[in-house]
Amino acid sequence: MEEFVNLPKTKRGQKTLDNIVRSAEELFFEKGYHATSIIDITNEANIALGTFYIYFKDKYSLYKYLLLSYSHAIRKAIAVDIKPAHTRFEAEKIGLKAFLQYIRDNKHVYNIIWESLYIDKTLFVEYYEDFAQRYTHGLETAQEKGEVVDVDPVILSYLLMGVSNFIGLKYVMFDEENDDDFEEVVDKVMDILKAGMFLSRK
Repeated sequence: MEEFVNLPKTKRGQKTLDNIVRSAEELFFEKGYHATSIIDITNEANIALGTFYIYFKDKYSLYKYLLLSYSHAIRKAIAVDIKPAHTRFEAEKIGLKAFLQYIRDNKHVYNIIWESLYIDKTLFVEYYEDFAQRYTHGLETAQEKGEVVDVDPVILSYLLMGVSNFIGLKYVMFDEENDDDFEEVVDKVMDILKAGMFLSRK
């Protein structure tokens, strides 16, 4: 992360960095990356233009910092919630709800992450490849324990990531459901994953 940002060494510096990041998030969400200038960000943060360059060399570095921060924040939110889980099934169930809750509280994340496909496709690919790599490792461990079927763990990781992302789009971004609805949706998703979608014909 240090290659994207000059991390502050004081609380005052951290407060300024947080202010820059928060202002950039709001503007990227409202106007998009390309329509937002560094001057827009510094005006929103109410800081001098030169202050921006203490922390970032350009807008692109700030954007990469945001993507990496989101990746860490999402994984941390899920990891904290799934800690009590005893099985992979429990972990997936709790993890899905944790993801939906995170997205509900940080709706701008979807816009900013997916816009990376049009800013620099490499960023978009790296974001999801890194997420999938970590996900795959967890699935492989579950397979070794006999908790998950013996299928390609990479394909499985992307399948589950797809479920989470598009369930999030539907029930957070489109319908703006509450926590109670998350419970029902998550239960239904897990029922499908557990039973499978195809009926066997004998």
